[in-house]
Amino acid sequence: MSVHSNSKIVAVCQMTSGEDKLENLNVCENLIKSAKSQNASMVFLPEACDYICEKFTDVAKNAEPENGIVITKFKDLARQYDVWLSLGGIHVKFSDEKCSNVHLIIDNLGQIVSRYHKTHTFDVELSNRSINESSQIQKGEAIVPPVKSPVGSIGLAVCYDIRFPELGIALTEMGAEILTYPSAFTFETGSMHWEVLLRSRAIENQCYVIAAAQTGYKFSNRRHWGHAMIVDPQGLICAQCSEGSPVAVTTINLDLLQKVRSNMPLLKQKRFDLYPQIASASNPDEMSSYQFGQVVINSKTVFFKTSFSLAFVNKKCAVAGHVLISPIRVVKRLSDLNAVEISDLFQTVQKVQRVMEKVHNTKSSTIAIQDGPDAGQTISHVHVHILPRKPNDFSDNDDVYRVLEKHDKNVNIWREEEEMIEEAEKLRPLFR
Repeated sequence: MSVHSNSKIVAVCQMTSGEDKLENLNVCENLIKSAKSQNASMVFLPEACDYICEKFTDVAKNAEPENGIVITKFKDLARQYDVWLSLGGIHVKFSDEKCSNVHLIIDNLGQIVSRYHKTHTFDVELSNRSINESSQIQKGEAIVPPVKSPVGSIGLAVCYDIRFPELGIALTEMGAEILTYPSAFTFETGSMHWEVLLRSRAIENQCYVIAAAQTGYKFSNRRHWGHAMIVDPQGLICAQCSEGSPVAVTTINLDLLQKVRSNMPLLKQKRFDLYPQIASASNPDEMSSYQFGQVVINSKTVFFKTSFSLAFVNKKCAVAGHVLISPIRVVKRLSDLNAVEISDLFQTVQKVQRVMEKVHNTKSSTIAIQDGPDAGQTISHVHVHILPRKPNDFSDNDDVYRVLEKHDKNVNIWREEEEMIEEAEKLRPLFR
């Protein structure tokens, strides 16, 4: 089961997780079994379907690695019941102090086919308490491209992400037909915002929205809103769980989705001349090569790609970690870029700079553009140099600019492509 038809049954679930992982797994198995009995081909489970701790400070230390007991059991359940699973927020060990909140998609063969690390952490002041999720949860650093499934193309998010519409927009621009927001909304915020947020994301993106949920009390200091639901591309609720009914099913009708988008073509009517397109990652290997001015670069040397920009390793580095970012469209000068390309280019520069500084353990970078031949540009395609900098890496700090001017003139000492591909392969996972 790997290709979707235009109509498939899905199940959305709600539960009340506690600290006992095995007990939670038993609950999840019963939910999956119930969904399968109603002919669901995919089952959506909520955030923290593995466990919730009474003390939030205990969250990270109870996390397991991805090959631990919990995820292994879910893989077995997917195979046993022949269903795809959305695990809406599993705690995966990141370090001794923190864990990641990871949304996993497991296919009916028990294979993990996509993973998304929650990017927005719930750091808020409520009327009766403070919640600082980032004290235990490591933020994710990337939007994950939608994953193809039997029920459609699924964009992954988690809970608090729903309050940031840019994420849903980016996923839709990347091809999502279904947006998922598995959650553990508090009763206080859920009673005010839950339904409004879900229906809003469905309407503005003309997508199905599926939101599994935690519900009720397990501990006296925490109550969850529940009301797991599925919303169609018109913003209508087509399935919802109630107390005592932890599984709700509906049919995903992609013909309806296409009709909604055809009748009101929002994606085609957006005014990117007035506001920027949301930057989103895409697969660098969609093409085998890219034109870079008067030369061609192998796509395997590209480690990050958006709708408008490429980040790739350099054929000759002035310092370790010297990489390049360019617009995909071949333009000679910075002034030739449109507003959308400019915005995307420098958002990409910022993202790449942060990663390269972490990789090379530096706290400074030189970021440079040689804009035109008189400025030292040898490739007739505007591009940005990012050079991670360390103390005393040049005897005179301004020597970096003299090196940049001459570093690519001697073609006899250019790097081998195999070495460049190896570097790109190491960098790619850091942008997922």
